[in-house]
Amino acid sequence: MTPAVSTTDLAEQFKTAFGRLPDGVWQAPGRVNLIGEHTDYNEGFVLPFAIDKTARVAVGVRPDSTVRLLSTYGDQGLTTADTASLDGRAAKGWTKYPLGVIWSLQQRGIDVPGLDLLLDSDVPLGAGLSSSHAIECAVISALNDLTDAGLRAEEMVLATQRAENDFVGAPTGIMDQSASLRGSKGHAVFLDCRDQSVQLVPFEAESAGLVMLVIDTKVSHSHADGGYASRRASCELGAEVLGVRALRDVGPDDLEEASGLLDEVTFRRVRHIVTENDRVLQTVELLGRQGPAAIGGLLDASHASMRDDFEISCAELDLAVETSRANGAIGARMTGGGFGGAAIALTPVTAEQQVRAAVEQAFARAGYTAPDIFTVTPAAGAMRLA
Repeated sequence: MTPAVSTTDLAEQFKTAFGRLPDGVWQAPGRVNLIGEHTDYNEGFVLPFAIDKTARVAVGVRPDSTVRLLSTYGDQGLTTADTASLDGRAAKGWTKYPLGVIWSLQQRGIDVPGLDLLLDSDVPLGAGLSSSHAIECAVISALNDLTDAGLRAEEMVLATQRAENDFVGAPTGIMDQSASLRGSKGHAVFLDCRDQSVQLVPFEAESAGLVMLVIDTKVSHSHADGGYASRRASCELGAEVLGVRALRDVGPDDLEEASGLLDEVTFRRVRHIVTENDRVLQTVELLGRQGPAAIGGLLDASHASMRDDFEISCAELDLAVETSRANGAIGARMTGGGFGGAAIALTPVTAEQQVRAAVEQAFARAGYTAPDIFTVTPAAGAMRLA
């Protein structure tokens, strides 16, 4: 994706498209999940951080019920809908995310007016960096202000989750929205997905002589595809058989007994969730006590668990992770829902160029599409810009 345009330029583009200036401009960031994959919908623990790549929306309220949507990228063109007859099955492309937010707010009894909206984003699409949730969080921030709804961050998280689950049709948890809405510069967001409690954990890789590389494999994924839903179904089956509300309630010491109660595949899915929750807790503890340089082994173990137990990696992600480690990264793992997307590599500044070059060469030798490699830093959450 191209770099985001300035706030002033986006407002001017809105004026060109819709014949007036917007009522405001809002932004929300994408996210990188440092560790804690697929634990969110199991009421467990996650540790994402908002990144310095954002979706921004210029929005103007209309006097009728018409919604007009346009983006600065792609070729979808102008999309028109009516707030009185929103249908997730008919929504196409990126427009299903703002339309889903409108629908979800309506389900809460909030009267959402017609509006014109222009989207700009530099969050890579399909890379597992939550480009869709960045859009949703920018839109709900705008509508919360424009309708005087007064929703708290926790309520906006649940509203966007409902948009994803019931309008878009993706059975996602609350991690992505929580990072985008509640992120803070220089911090990761330690989220308890059972009660939405948040602890901001300092994560400043640069001060430890490290950079966080994101390796976008260009293998596109979609949470609405069947792989994600089947993993969630396995987790729900595991919890049912084990007699617990959610896999959050199963600890590492319970795994031996669980192995005798579950079929082999379901047990491996459960084992990933249980051990991943434990890795999140260990990571938070190590960050507080020793800093980012101490967590590399936990990132490596997380990837192995996702590759072998949860089976959501792919050849490109495995190559990115293995090559990064072999060329100086202190830890690496795939990030996001899986089946494609991106890997992260926590890398000494002195090894950054070597890791970049080695991964690019490895992908070329394998005949894969060239990856996009860039750094990210923990950034602030959603906000109004103008």
